[in-house]
This record gives sequence, structure tokens and C-alpha cells, in this order.
Amino acid sequence: MNETKKPHVYLTDRFFAAMAYAAEAHKEQVRKSTNIAYISHPFGVASLVLEAGGDEDQAIAALLHDVAEDCGGEPRLADIAEKFGDRVAHIVRGCSDSLVVDEDNKAPWQERKQAHIDHLKEADLDTLLVTAADKTHNARAIATDIQSIGDKVWKRFNASQEEIIWYYGSIYWLLTAAEVTPTLLNPLWAAIRVMENDDLLEEEVVY
Repeated sequence: MNETKKPHVYLTDRFFAAMAYAAEAHKEQVRKSTNIAYISHPFGVASLVLEAGGDEDQAIAALLHDVAEDCGGEPRLADIAEKFGDRVAHIVRGCSDSLVVDEDNKAPWQERKQAHIDHLKEADLDTLLVTAADKTHNARAIATDIQSIGDKVWKRFNASQEEIIWYYGSIYWLLTAAEVTPTLLNPLWAAIRVMENDDLLEEEVVY
């Protein structure tokens, strides 16, 4: 007889409150240059965190990881801390490359991304796990679109193909050095290879 296994985490009302909070914050937003509801991204990131063995706080932070960056900056982060706790807010801060209230005041793309990479070099494993799930979900979306519509994908971004590959590659190697789970890093690497127009999608690169 097969042994009945228990889930590695039991999600409480806090998680479902965070789902509602994220859905409300992102309700008017869409994925870049599409009509896909933006909330599909944080939901996907939370799913990846749970599949990688994450706990409830990490999954909640995954749901909320873009809320402060895209929906209010530091005041929004303070609200997240009040509603969901300091650990969640700490992870959200670590996943954000800008916390200005007015998005028009964000630093240039290259400056923000380099600063974010530098910050992640000192980040804790909570932040790195959620970051890995975030980048994996985004990179897989880019790779899927490349396979569907080709190089037209790159016209959606404020950065070049080379710059985007540099960003994802830099984070991949940083996460690899930190020994983040291959459950997230293998699909991230496969997506980067598609971005580079490399067909070697089956190669195992993390052990």
C-alpha cells in the first residue's frame, strides 16, 4: 500500500489574503506588450517557490514581490510589512530594483539592473529563492514567446537582446554560486539558452 504523504507546507489565510492583495494591486496591469493579466506572473512565481520547497512566507513574498516596485514604493512596502510581517517585507525589498513612489523617477535600466545584481551578491537565501523563481518565470515567458514569434519579442523591451541576456545570465551565475536549488536554475538556464538562440535545451547544467 502506498504511504500517504503530507504536503511540505500548509497554507493559511495569510497566503490567500496575499493573493487578494496582489490581485488588487496589479488589477490594471498587463504583461509587457500583451493583454495578459499581470497577476499571472506573481501567481506563477509563487507556484515555482512552492514547487521548490518554499515555506509560506516565501510564497507570500513571491505573490507580493512586484507590488512595492510597481505599485507605490516604500509606502507600499511599509503596508506589506504591517499586513504580512517583516520577513515577507524583507524578501520583497530584496527582489525590488526600485522603490520610488513615482515610476517616472526610476533610474535608467542598466543602472537599476547592475545595482540589483550587486545587492543580490549579499542577499540571504530567502531573497535568492524568490528571485530565482521570479527570473525563471520571466525567462521562460520570453523563451516561449521567442519560440512562438521569434526575434520580434525583443521589440517589447527597453533594453537590447544582449543586455537582457547579460542580466539573466549574471543572475543565473550568482544564484548558481549561492547553490540555489536546481529545481529553479535548470529551467532558468534552458530559457537563457533559447534567448541565445541555442538549441541545446536538454543539457543538464546544475548538479
